[in-house]
Amino acid sequence: MSITNVILAVEDELSESISRQILRHFNFEIQHTIRGKGNVFLRQKAPELNRSANRTSIFLLTDLDTPRDCPLGLIRSWIKGPINPTFFFRVAVMEVEPWVMADRMGFAAFLSIPLHRIPSPTDDILNPKEFLLSLARRSKKKSVREALLPAQGSTLSVGNEYNTLLSEFVQEHWNIERAAAVSPSLKRTLDRLSRETRIGSNR
Repeated sequence: MSITNVILAVEDELSESISRQILRHFNFEIQHTIRGKGNVFLRQKAPELNRSANRTSIFLLTDLDTPRDCPLGLIRSWIKGPINPTFFFRVAVMEVEPWVMADRMGFAAFLSIPLHRIPSPTDDILNPKEFLLSLARRSKKKSVREALLPAQGSTLSVGNEYNTLLSEFVQEHWNIERAAAVSPSLKRTLDRLSRETRIGSNR
């Protein structure tokens, strides 16, 4: 019997949008979403979610945040023991923004910037959020600049509509296969779910 239902655990709106597109790609149904309480909350919750994966499948997405760590090291530090086979613990390198930008063609068109401005692979960008904002500053679209960039004099690091506009791009324009060809960490996530789907269909 294949797995069709999962619980989704994410840090924020943008991570949720990306996760929903990934799970939809594999025809997973989301039963429940845990969101909006940040990285620290997810870290505290991870061991409990690992145990809960005995009863229902769970997809957790977090960020690596620093090049000092590696995805496997982060997972081990959070779980501190065997990981349940149906706990899909995934780590975006360095943040989820490289997965967004990895659809280079789609994102360049969305921002109205030249394609060559977006490097490949996007996982190698050390400060992806700052890099994305630097791309937004070059956008020919005033609405994009106003949504993504902080207002003059603001203490915020991003614009008020940052997550909303990027989530809109992910939901309406993001091509998951083009993105996986440019982001190794995204491809590993797709390969993991693809493997589970094949195993499930043979059960």
